[in-house]
Amino acid sequence: MKTLRYSSVVIVALAGLLTACSKSFLERAPQGTLTEEIVANKDGVNFLLIGAYAVLDGQGNGAAVAGGNPWEASPTNWIYGSVVGGDAHKGSNAGDQEPINDIAKSTYNASNSFFNTKWKAVYEGVSRCNLTLQKMKQATDMTPAQKTQVEAEARFLRGHYYFELKKFFNNVPYVTDTSADVRVSNDKDIWPFIEADFKFAADNLPGDYVASGEVTRANKSAAQAYLGKTYLYEKKYAEAFTLLATVVSSGKTSAGVPYQLSNRFEDNFDASKKLNNPEAVFYIEMTANDGTNTIANANSGEMLNFPYDPSPFGCCGFFQPSQDLVNSYRVDANGLPYLDDYNDHPVKSDKGITSSQAFVPDADPLDPRLDWTVGRRGVPYHDWGNHPGAIWQRDQGYGGPYSPKKMVYWKKDQDKYHDAHSWAPGSAINVNLIRFADVVLMYAEAAAQTGNLQVATDMVNKVRDRMKNNPTEWLHKWDDATKQFVPGVMAANYKIGDYPLFGSTAYALKAIYFERKLELATEGHRFFDISRWGIADQVLTAYYTYETTKAGFPDLIGAQFTKGKNEYFPIPQRQIDLTLQNGQPVLKQNAGY
Repeated sequence: MKTLRYSSVVIVALAGLLTACSKSFLERAPQGTLTEEIVANKDGVNFLLIGAYAVLDGQGNGAAVAGGNPWEASPTNWIYGSVVGGDAHKGSNAGDQEPINDIAKSTYNASNSFFNTKWKAVYEGVSRCNLTLQKMKQATDMTPAQKTQVEAEARFLRGHYYFELKKFFNNVPYVTDTSADVRVSNDKDIWPFIEADFKFAADNLPGDYVASGEVTRANKSAAQAYLGKTYLYEKKYAEAFTLLATVVSSGKTSAGVPYQLSNRFEDNFDASKKLNNPEAVFYIEMTANDGTNTIANANSGEMLNFPYDPSPFGCCGFFQPSQDLVNSYRVDANGLPYLDDYNDHPVKSDKGITSSQAFVPDADPLDPRLDWTVGRRGVPYHDWGNHPGAIWQRDQGYGGPYSPKKMVYWKKDQDKYHDAHSWAPGSAINVNLIRFADVVLMYAEAAAQTGNLQVATDMVNKVRDRMKNNPTEWLHKWDDATKQFVPGVMAANYKIGDYPLFGSTAYALKAIYFERKLELATEGHRFFDISRWGIADQVLTAYYTYETTKAGFPDLIGAQFTKGKNEYFPIPQRQIDLTLQNGQPVLKQNAGY
């Protein structure tokens, strides 16, 4: 089937024009120029649009697209959404990638280079969208319908990039295809502009791309989902409820497949199962071994996040799930989580136990999503065999006893979907920017906020029932002697149940917030969720306390979250310095920095 590849290779010839956002955002010199006649036509505009898609992953040729390390601009936001949000520790050891230490502890400042890398990478996307729109307007060989299609896609992508910037930095400059100067003040709320872009996209994008086969392009349902997410962030709950109801009931993928939860949770993170995944609302298509001899299109943003040597992955021991997250998957006799005191029911870990020492995994009931999210001792790590524990961690006493799992390729897939063209692995596992489970839970949230408690209950249970109704797909025990799974024998005591009807909005929201933690763990959502809910200070203060005292990890000692400040990251100081006019910066720093 024909697909739209987001390869940066496609747009190398356009490098000169793609610096249009100015040095203040890209900090690089033009590599060449193209004439108006070459670009301002149908073919040129389509190449520019592909270029706008190409930087969804934030990556270039072995680096972040506008400079910096690949992981600093990873589209999964594993550092900024999951490490900061308490899903995981940085991992590795204290001296490796030190800027993440301060980010994890909320003690960073505006000079932290990681923020500048992320800012530049996302504004590169904005720049390419704006350039596409400019040249589309000038093209004389395009029909009105063709121009509308290009405008809808470019504005969808611009909406995505600005959504990223808004949730990261809050006060950001809004530069459009008609802006005369990119040195724009950041004193305006840009939510209305993001809304407008997604509304235009939702009104004008096709329902699918079956006829053309270009099934990775954004479609109407994806735009509606993103607009619904925008409404949630704006606390426009009634609008979100109505729109998300439509997406849940009748949305479909760009391949024309009605949205639904995939039968198997793990299929969302399995490169061999990504074709026409009914849960993929909007995603970045990753490709391994693409002929470039780099891993730029093979999840280079995740290259650090594999178990450490002597694991079969070669590198690097980062992104180790927290004990707090693992404890969240403990369930009671009804298969429901402990919403208020989950850390009083800790899951047994092998912290302090060497791989040569015996260890028996936890025998009490657990939500099975734990073992599709976290690699832990004595439980199968995909089909690589049982996780051996400490030998796969660089410094277990620092980063913890657990390994990341969702974005790690399977042994059965290594020949085709593993990419070894770098010092750390790449993979062809797609990055789901929005998957249907996320949409269902957003719909549940909007329902609870508007008093529709039956809908809220049904939607949460819909997500939970994916695991409840597919017991044969749960993790089976692995026999180290035969190197095979044991049919019919589970790897742990898995149990998951349904909620009875939520009795109040407050309880419904508590359950929904927790369900998002369980379902979307390590996917880069957590920090942005707790910040928009206004509970980040409570959640992270409790997290810091638990992980440093009861769990006993030193990496978060000195962590301190300041309410009214740390809900957003600082405007990179480098960007402020680059906007000086008459000795005064155009960009203003966020409060508290």
